[in-house]
Amino acid sequence: MQVEWFDYELPERLIAQTPLKDRTASRLLTLNKETGAIRHQTFESLIDYLEAGDVLVLNDTRVLPARLFGVKADTGAKAEVLLLKQLEGDRWEALVRPGKRLKAGSVIAFGAEEQGEGSKPLLTATVEEEREMGSRVLRFSYEGIFNELLDRLGHMPLPPYIKEQLPERERYQTVYAKHEGSAAAPTAGLHFTKSFLHRLEQKGIQLAYITLHVGLGTFRPVAVDHVESHTMHEEYYEVSAEAADRINAAKAGGHRVVAVGTTSARTLETAIRVSTQPGQLTACSGWTDIFIYPGVELKIVDALLTNFHLPKSTLLMLISALAGRERIMAAYKEAVEQEYRFFSFGDAMFIY
Repeated sequence: MQVEWFDYELPERLIAQTPLKDRTASRLLTLNKETGAIRHQTFESLIDYLEAGDVLVLNDTRVLPARLFGVKADTGAKAEVLLLKQLEGDRWEALVRPGKRLKAGSVIAFGAEEQGEGSKPLLTATVEEEREMGSRVLRFSYEGIFNELLDRLGHMPLPPYIKEQLPERERYQTVYAKHEGSAAAPTAGLHFTKSFLHRLEQKGIQLAYITLHVGLGTFRPVAVDHVESHTMHEEYYEVSAEAADRINAAKAGGHRVVAVGTTSARTLETAIRVSTQPGQLTACSGWTDIFIYPGVELKIVDALLTNFHLPKSTLLMLISALAGRERIMAAYKEAVEQEYRFFSFGDAMFIY
């Protein structure tokens, strides 16, 4: 399967640079995966597409202020670090810039300017290892509590296509974000407010929370010609017994499992494949590199709420597995024509 089959033209002006003031004010394109029928709605219309007994599965990961700006300790040259995954203790996998100048043994200093000239930096990172795809293993040294220093020195890791500054950090978090560990937000969840979630529950829609910490897979482009040759980067996930029971009960009652975002979909499809009870979810956790594209069967996800994704991305391939590539590409063509807002801070799409 050719990666080029998932390409489309997008005017740069349609890439949303800032979030809407009201989270629920975005537009919603709905796509019937069986008929291909498309409708143009507002986000709050989602409630009309959900029925009592359906279970909405949300990723409660919390984004770390994972982007750090520092200097090389020996030369004072600027350096940038994006934390991706905690390995153990103070060792992290990260992306660095400029990569060519940050080889094994390099030391990066952060927060020195806050302490004054000639003083010890608040945080230092030593490059211990160079890995594939340009990532590095860093070991951090500091006094105090790492997360407090990260909160003080770090910036939200907005994607490179967003050029505007984010006025407040919490706008890049879901309102239900709980477990810290992501290098990017599960953006489909950014549309929800606590009051809208309450309205859904009042209608009888169940909410189940799972966790997948978004990592390098989000930033890594597909660099091969054939889809089947691409390898996903591992990301950590957790499904609790409570969430598994709630999802199993919905399925047993003939109701739908509705994933909020591709991260929730990947977690659910991983969990059903490692389950100790065939056809049912069980509590589980671990690392997943599942890659879902047309031809890979979705075993538990019935419907999906998602944002609009980058051309030739693994996320576009995942939703094509659910609704079919031709229907997805036709929907994207219409979304461009109707000038929907694309990517992280953009509008939403509901595939049912």
